[in-house]
Amino acid sequence: MAKNDFPFMNMDFGKMDFAKMDFGKMFNVDVSKMMKDFKVPGVNMDQMMGTYRKNMEAFTAANQLAAEGFQAVAKRQTEIMKEGLEEFAVAMKDMMAQGSPEANASKHADFTKHAVERALANVRELSEMMAKSNTEALDVLNKRLMEGLDEFKSMAPKAGH
Repeated sequence: MAKNDFPFMNMDFGKMDFAKMDFGKMFNVDVSKMMKDFKVPGVNMDQMMGTYRKNMEAFTAANQLAAEGFQAVAKRQTEIMKEGLEEFAVAMKDMMAQGSPEANASKHADFTKHAVERALANVRELSEMMAKSNTEALDVLNKRLMEGLDEFKSMAPKAGH
């Protein structure tokens, strides 16, 4: 088998802990070292690096929230599947019991109606869970973006200086 030159193809994203990820190491970049000798007149590089650090912390927090949300949705999907299979087994046992074909047809229609209603409720629940998780992650990024813009504004050289 040929070696895959694209490193992400071999990653198991389900086992990744986004909160502990160091994107600088992942991409083999030491931003502090790279920026050490980079000088821009009128720009405080320590302040800029502090801003970069805060950005990475916000991305890490947002990734953690997204990962936790994904895990919660996956867990709930598993629970829903288990509940559905249990209900199906009980319904099949009930329908196989002695009874007229008309009674079984009625039971089948009731079960189908209940299953459709339950499926719609489950889809709604999962959608709400995903929306909440996405909103929380985006709120972290939005807050950091606004803070970062204020920091950038304070770092910018003032007109006439």
